[in-house]
Amino acid sequence: MRAAVLHSPGQPPVFDDHPTPTPEPGRTLVRVTAAPLVPLDLLCASGTSYFGRPRTPYVPGVQGVGAVEQSGSLAEGTRVWFATSAGMAPGDGSLAGLCSVADVDVVPLEADVGDPVAAAIGLSGVAAWMALSWRGALQPGETVLVLGGGGAVGQAGIGAARALGAGRVVAVARSEEAQRRASDAGAHVVVPLGADVDDLTTRLASATGGGADVVLDPVFGIGATAASRVLAPGGRLVNLGGAAADEATFSSAVLRGRSASVLGYTNNALTPQQRRDALTAVLDLAAAGDLGVAHETHPLAEVEGLWRRQADGRAGTRLVLLP
Repeated sequence: MRAAVLHSPGQPPVFDDHPTPTPEPGRTLVRVTAAPLVPLDLLCASGTSYFGRPRTPYVPGVQGVGAVEQSGSLAEGTRVWFATSAGMAPGDGSLAGLCSVADVDVVPLEADVGDPVAAAIGLSGVAAWMALSWRGALQPGETVLVLGGGGAVGQAGIGAARALGAGRVVAVARSEEAQRRASDAGAHVVVPLGADVDDLTTRLASATGGGADVVLDPVFGIGATAASRVLAPGGRLVNLGGAAADEATFSSAVLRGRSASVLGYTNNALTPQQRRDALTAVLDLAAAGDLGVAHETHPLAEVEGLWRRQADGRAGTRLVLLP
């Protein structure tokens, strides 16, 4: 079959021939219709991540959407979303025409959304929903601050926060394009990131009306530092990524004085049922027009150039590849 094949860690995959997966007990063979290119794919393929050096050649792609080709538990043709451990463990991922997936990682899709939409939201939507509802324990009426509001997690987080009953949703985004995406996603106020942490703190304090109850943070860096300074009493900052930086500075006095919490989140901590329920929730919101992630679709054959675009920070919107 034709697939995106990574031959050397740290280099882009190329559109190449690769062995076709065969049905195995406990696994579902999926004919892939849409697969997003996400930062985790590049991290896994780097050879320098905490996952270790991947065994090559392999097909990247940690998630995708498709139809069941063969399965011991689902009918042929069932429309599904699926997750893989490509790059984290031996085996191939979603950037191919066919993908063999552990049965537990296959979720039947019922929401009335297109395959590229479901692929674009996917794990980003799961992360946003669970970081807010589970780790952040968001309560109706609370104020939510979303860092990286123009990114996939940020856009999904804005929609999720509103659906979970947030009284006010403030987003932070760097570029004008990202600010537009955050606004389109439903943020009540969008604050430009800027480079001065003190100025950003002042603007966030004003935008949040004096404090944020929950901060959704997929970026860290100065955004997280400023956000920590405007946490409301009992506020929770939930970090689920370091897109901007791996370090941020927090004041012990501020955190103690407000009984605030800094929490970590990863999708890897979820049970399959938690992930299934979260995915169903966000795709139902997408079907109702209440949550979305801006995306582009491209043929899988263009994977090498698209991979470089993602690595260079030029992707802008989510890139969804169509085998």
